[in-house]
Amino acid sequence: MADAQGEAERIGEVIRRARVSQRRSQKDVATALGYHQSKVSRLESGRGTEDMRVLREIAKVLDIPPQRLGLATAPDACPGDPGTEDMHRRTFLAAGVAALAASPTPIAARHDLVRVLLPGPSTAAGESPGVDELRERVRTVRRLFCTCDYAQLEQTLPSVIADLCQAAGDSSGSAEASGLLATAYQTSVSLLLKRADQGNAWLAAGRAMAEAERSGDPVVLAAGVRVYAHVLVRAQHTAQAVHMVRHTVDQLSGSYDQRPPRYLAAVGLLLLRGATAASRNGDRDTTQDFLAEAREVARYVAFDRPDAWANFSPTNVALHEISAAVSFGDAGIALRTAQPLMRRPIPVPERRAALWVDAARAYSQQGRLADGYQAVRIAESCAAQDVRRPAVRALVADMAARDRCRALPELHRFSRQLGVPA
Repeated sequence: MADAQGEAERIGEVIRRARVSQRRSQKDVATALGYHQSKVSRLESGRGTEDMRVLREIAKVLDIPPQRLGLATAPDACPGDPGTEDMHRRTFLAAGVAALAASPTPIAARHDLVRVLLPGPSTAAGESPGVDELRERVRTVRRLFCTCDYAQLEQTLPSVIADLCQAAGDSSGSAEASGLLATAYQTSVSLLLKRADQGNAWLAAGRAMAEAERSGDPVVLAAGVRVYAHVLVRAQHTAQAVHMVRHTVDQLSGSYDQRPPRYLAAVGLLLLRGATAASRNGDRDTTQDFLAEAREVARYVAFDRPDAWANFSPTNVALHEISAAVSFGDAGIALRTAQPLMRRPIPVPERRAALWVDAARAYSQQGRLADGYQAVRIAESCAAQDVRRPAVRALVADMAARDRCRALPELHRFSRQLGVPA
């Protein structure tokens, strides 16, 4: 933790020195970035330096070599090289081990989930449940995630995973049991990332990929690649995530009018993950390519309910368009795209909350703190537990810090309620 804080302070000092050497004020730099002056002040003090998109922008504005801000990435391997995929696999595993080594000890409430992710024999006792029962329990797990009941999900996942491990490990273990286990692991990845537990998310992602390969189901494999790419993006390996998604999509795309809905949903979600990775990498063209292909897939399928195996629809594509616009700092475009969605129901609470959180980010970029606060409170009404995750709490803390005159006392009260006073 001390190392991370020291690195944040080092990056802040690099930014401050670059600004001072160019005789530019914090306000001048903030204007060039499209932010409030307090954003630059926070960066220079070492706060908010985990936002790679902002660091890329400030590197350009102040002409700072990217590697000095920790932004250097390895060059992409040639897709035509037959050893490329094996190289990427080794890179991803190495990154996962490094993240695990730096991971803090999991909190007590997460102990059981982390325990079933670790290698070792199954902890389930007695005869394993039938596949029909396991299939229903995995549906429940997916529904808990989509409704943002993260506390209940964290309690439910360990027993589900333990029973699935036993079923998949039996001599008669079916490919379907491995596929269901992969889906449970994938849900664990998503939950752990919501909790900002990146180290254990790496562990879950590795288990998910192993079981997806055992299942032999291309749909489950596509979902495994999607969550692995999600972890890569969180670890700032955005270029590798884009390459991984592109390679997988190239093998699955085409003939969308002849594919079953479950297959199409998996491909569509994978494309949206690619759009997220590309936008975080600052690549507008690739982001638009992924979104355009996702829109094409969405012509043939729409899963828009909390109990669906996967939630993919034209609505989800539009939500990712908003998220990409926010990543690029295009707040006006993001809010224009969001307006129609704000006026119609979105059946999945996790997706509804995502819409309003991204709207809050866009309002914040425009300095409209009152609107940003209201958007966060609407997100809370959609999914209270989702607003308690670290990323949203950091957003609220940033908005409160920028309200120096305390014109919005309700924002400061809410920040204190979240445990992140400015």
